[in-house]
Amino acid sequence: MSGVATVADVIEALKQRGFEFVGKTDDGWFRLHGRLTSPHADQGCPCELQLDPTFFDLPRIRLLEILPELPAAVPHLGADGMLCYLAKGTVVLDIYDPVGQSLACLQRAAIVLGQIMKGEMVEDLTEEFFAYWHGWHCFVDLQGEDLGRQSCIVAQANGSPLCFVTDNEGRTTEKLKSLGYQVTDRTVLTYRVKTRAQPRPLTSHWPPKTVGDILAWQSTLDPRCRRKIHERIKEGERKKANGVLIIIESPLMTYGFAVLYDRQRPVQKNKLADRGDPSYGLSVIPTSVVRIDDRYLAQRNMPKSKTLAGKKIAIVGCGTIGGYLSDMLVKAGAGTCGGKLTLVDFDSLLPQNIGRHRLGFPDLLLNKAEAMAKELRRLAPAANIRAIPVDVRQAQLGELDLLVDATGEESLGHWLCGHYAPQTPMLSVWIEGPGTAVRALLKTNASGACYRCLWHSNRRGELRSTIDPLPAILAGHGCEGLYVPFPASVSVHAASLGAEMTLDWVNGIYSPALRTRMVDRAHQLATPDCDPLRDPECPLCNS
Repeated sequence: MSGVATVADVIEALKQRGFEFVGKTDDGWFRLHGRLTSPHADQGCPCELQLDPTFFDLPRIRLLEILPELPAAVPHLGADGMLCYLAKGTVVLDIYDPVGQSLACLQRAAIVLGQIMKGEMVEDLTEEFFAYWHGWHCFVDLQGEDLGRQSCIVAQANGSPLCFVTDNEGRTTEKLKSLGYQVTDRTVLTYRVKTRAQPRPLTSHWPPKTVGDILAWQSTLDPRCRRKIHERIKEGERKKANGVLIIIESPLMTYGFAVLYDRQRPVQKNKLADRGDPSYGLSVIPTSVVRIDDRYLAQRNMPKSKTLAGKKIAIVGCGTIGGYLSDMLVKAGAGTCGGKLTLVDFDSLLPQNIGRHRLGFPDLLLNKAEAMAKELRRLAPAANIRAIPVDVRQAQLGELDLLVDATGEESLGHWLCGHYAPQTPMLSVWIEGPGTAVRALLKTNASGACYRCLWHSNRRGELRSTIDPLPAILAGHGCEGLYVPFPASVSVHAASLGAEMTLDWVNGIYSPALRTRMVDRAHQLATPDCDPLRDPECPLCNS
């Protein structure tokens, strides 16, 4: 069926439900007007239904009239009349049944409207609070827990000023530099308060327009927080500031508002009671707070797990595995919140490396550790990343929480085990054969096998990755240019396994210590993931 015929069929089906085509939106969606009638209702509510011409997105439904009997704030209904009847991403429309799917969405919207009219789902207002708290954006880069006065940097890009609240101006300034923002002001009076209550809009009076509205609303949530907010507003007035920005930390989210002082009104000499306080009439501007602190950026995708923030981690080898792995670890918080990520590699990026390396042509002939550190600082300006461009055997790594060997060089891996593994948890990650499998081994205690132990076991035919012998494939020209060929996807497989085990380690999951992921499906796995014990022949573990 052609797209034109499909649209015509849907419009005809909706016409049978009382909807008439009235035109298109600016983004090309079809607009229809009709009445949305909830179950058991006598009269429907005028609404506009907007249809995606490709039928990939849910139809948009907007009430053209907000019923006067509805409270000031109701769940699933925005101030502009937009009705949220299904959460985006929770359902997938069948594009081959556009008529049935469009009618089903209309029916679902009618049910939700009926629940709203009955005063149901009020608890959903807590989860939806962000949608009701409209305002200009304020970015927050707070890593500590200190309350009270905070620094606020105003920066501009393309002529638009933005506020950045921070507890470390140096760290935040580095982030602004990476965005190309110019700092224009550092004088905005800003306070941070904390509440134990999850915010939800008042159904009786919303949105708050004055300080009095804000304080009345906060009294219903957390009276103690209400007092703190009032104190900070009055403190700003005593300091003769032009305005004050209040950032509120709640269990659900961070939100805030700004107050602009009216310096034209006469100053009251006498001490006023709360109800007579002139600050109650000051206007407030809601602010939509966007967190950009490193802890949040790493934690957002792992809400119930620990991140690598605060840990001291070193990666030896910034080649085909280490480059991708270091990128993944920084995204998981490595080098942030007092932690440090150290990259060690004495080699340079050569043309033959580019095909399967995280770095690219602009880094040609540069030291891999230094170039990778520069790239990671570009991606995470506040991260503490150190590059050591020397042979690890001459390096001073300092105190570490975890050492990662991503060199894939067997003899160097044995040396690292002998010098670090007895005292420092060590993760070895490598590729077997021409990308046949990727493996990783974590050693955290004296009884577990080290990388050298695995070498002894392999010589006896034990703990091998594949049942058949690994293929021996070399490419290149001459004895000086031979290499083992495999694509960058294999390097990403190995780095992903290393990142998985690193995150398990920081969350106290040390088993299975030896893990194998088959890449070449022509081979069969020989050793399931397990916890090998130290080998009796290993000179490192039995010295």
